[in-house]
Amino acid sequence: MEIAYSLSIALQSHQQLITAIIITLLSLLAVRSFFKRPHHKSNVTGTATSSAKKQARETRPSSSCNHTSNSAALLNGGAAGPAEEDMVMADVSKVVAEMQSGASMMEQLVPEITTHALSYLDYPSLCRLSMTNSLMRKAANDDNAWKALYHKDFTLEQDTVTPVHGWKAYYAATRAIMNVNTEFFNIIKDGSLSSMSRFWLNADYVKCIHASGILFSGYNAVIQSWQHAFNWEQGVDFQVRDVRARVLTNMAWVTMKTYVDMDNGAFNMTNIFEFHHGRWYLVDHHSSEMLANGDIGQQIVH
Repeated sequence: MEIAYSLSIALQSHQQLITAIIITLLSLLAVRSFFKRPHHKSNVTGTATSSAKKQARETRPSSSCNHTSNSAALLNGGAAGPAEEDMVMADVSKVVAEMQSGASMMEQLVPEITTHALSYLDYPSLCRLSMTNSLMRKAANDDNAWKALYHKDFTLEQDTVTPVHGWKAYYAATRAIMNVNTEFFNIIKDGSLSSMSRFWLNADYVKCIHASGILFSGYNAVIQSWQHAFNWEQGVDFQVRDVRARVLTNMAWVTMKTYVDMDNGAFNMTNIFEFHHGRWYLVDHHSSEMLANGDIGQQIVH
């Protein structure tokens, strides 16, 4: 553990460079068998020999720079001589053997180091890495890697949470609700009442409290309140900060701080969503002006 801790400290000091090196080495270990072609005879028997003969007949690669004429013949569709065929079979057999042992070399890496290196990747990079090959897919699908990515991209508040379907699924669900929450602010910026009407769940229990503090209850009243808001001021572009989400099976809530003007205070906002018919709907919105620093003693701490 001391060695793993020391390597962890070293990684943190040069995050981008060392992470790139480690990921490159992991990839090279996974595909090393495709680049290493020894040019000497090997004693390979059994299944490997049979497989080698088949692959040698199909591929017929050139085996050495010393056999220029035979290599040219192979490239032109000609047949290889017995000596060269034996060498090709030895090469392919060696590759087959190395492919079988390559996984064990990957598995011998300290898991904590691999997870720590992968934690520096962003969401698209981790997804692309998982499509490289089976070994990289196994490493990229590790639950600890997705937990680290979740805490890096979203919040540390849920460290004690144990997602039922794993951290990868929980990350995807959280990212989905974050995208829906972003759509809410895009609708406000566009001032589109039709889009806002589709965004809310058509139910009598939905509620909305604007920054004025007035409560609107029921779908019709809520949509009417947004119509008045859009008529009053068009194209409000909120700057959203400190976004935090919690996702359950059919419910999610998002808290955030929003700014219309970064120099003139901020608002605390909460959006609550419910999942119906394959999509998320807003069922509750609450906006309130943040207290000034001088009034911080009046805030209720939960």
